[in-house]
Amino acid sequence: MIERAKTAMTAHPHAVGETYFEHMGAALRYAGTFAFCAFAAFVHAFLPFLFEKTASTIVKKMVANMNARMDAPQGQVQPGTQAAE
Repeated sequence: MIERAKTAMTAHPHAVGETYFEHMGAALRYAGTFAFCAFAAFVHAFLPFLFEKTASTIVKKMVANMNARMDAPQGQVQPGTQAAE
């Protein structure tokens, strides 16, 4: 039972060449970045002179970062497409 849970928790991180904690750190950094992008886009919706290119610039950098770190079977993330799960 414990071994099955361990396998379930580490299968995906190992598939992309990371440990569980490396993958957790990367996912948490992305979550924080997404939260900031959401905030910037929300503020921009009401005050269009603020954060004019912030969210789009950050998302482009995130895509480049994901492409650089990905070695998964599903391939690279391309703008306008969604990576396979």
